[in-house]
Amino acid sequence: MLLAQTVTDTANMDIDTTGQRDLIDIGRKLFKIKPRRKPGKKEVYFSILPLSTSVPGGSKAIVTSTTAGFYLGNRKTTYLSTVTFAPYLNFKGRYGLPVHSSVWTPDNTYNIQGDIRFLVYPQNTWGLGGKNSEDERLLVNFDYIRFYQTVLKRIQPFFYVGVGYNMDYYFNINTNVNGQTTSLKDFTQYPYGTTAGENSFSSGLTLNAVYDTRQNLFNPFPGIFANVIYRHNAGFLGSDNNSQSLYLDFRKYIAVGDNSVYKSVFAFWTYYWTTISKGTPYLNLPGIGNDPYQRSGRGIEQNRYRGNSLIYFEAEYRRDITANGLFGFVLFANFNSASELNTRHFTYVNPAAGGGLRVKFNKRSATNIAIDYGFSKGYNGLIVGLGEAF
Repeated sequence: MLLAQTVTDTANMDIDTTGQRDLIDIGRKLFKIKPRRKPGKKEVYFSILPLSTSVPGGSKAIVTSTTAGFYLGNRKTTYLSTVTFAPYLNFKGRYGLPVHSSVWTPDNTYNIQGDIRFLVYPQNTWGLGGKNSEDERLLVNFDYIRFYQTVLKRIQPFFYVGVGYNMDYYFNINTNVNGQTTSLKDFTQYPYGTTAGENSFSSGLTLNAVYDTRQNLFNPFPGIFANVIYRHNAGFLGSDNNSQSLYLDFRKYIAVGDNSVYKSVFAFWTYYWTTISKGTPYLNLPGIGNDPYQRSGRGIEQNRYRGNSLIYFEAEYRRDITANGLFGFVLFANFNSASELNTRHFTYVNPAAGGGLRVKFNKRSATNIAIDYGFSKGYNGLIVGLGEAF
């Protein structure tokens, strides 16, 4: 049975751009460019945003965020496939080459997810738990290669199960930065993946289950998303340690009021991420901003809170400012709690809040330029990118 036979009003809606306006329309008008569309030809909807922003460990970097959206099947029965590439460089030997992809085959029969990264940068760490002050931090240098690949098969409308392979390789790990003498092991009091001079390699299989009624990952409206990932790092796959972890993710998008002119949505996101055995390397422990999508914790520095377990919640209100969808705004608040050293106790709650402006870059993929300002105790920052945070 095709998915089209069981769709609801909240999923797989054909994108109606009537009366909508984006930056591409404005550019075509300014430069008098006529669009060239060939009937029957599949299109790729690109959005490109060069910008300067902060990177983990401090300093500014030049980032070129590029997104591509495309349909591999009838858009009434097939979700929008997405690819995001956001390389950055700060001219001081720090750079990153991350590629994220989510490809939907015709009629949403399969979903193929990929996350590939090569990163060279320092990153601050505050140890485990939520007690340490902003000044109690250590700068850690490392290089990082990630290769995650997952294949999911639809077994019921909106429900998918599958398997994956996850590999994390941290190397050239050292804390010999700016005259620091403290080792990562002494600072964190954590035994795995913190020994000076040693690399950290994790390699494991995952079992995945997903329920997803969202039509568009760049700009979900409306729908539900739920994700379960069980990971088992194993010695026979080359992993330094046998270890297991569990990641539970739930998101809900609710339209409010009359959305025929001004889109108005409440969005909610919560996840619980935990190790369920010993052996997880320190840099792979649950940490704020290190979720699979690296979008959590706006207003909090990445890795500010880390533990054997982490719980997170965020709520956001999204609304158009103009009837043509060109401009919009968001207001958001989030909190997290990381388990304390050697315990599973959530003792401290760490809140953040903020707001942002939205500018429609590409109406056909519903991709926005997102300009967010977030703040928390001891930290504030501007986040600029393409697509919604979640």
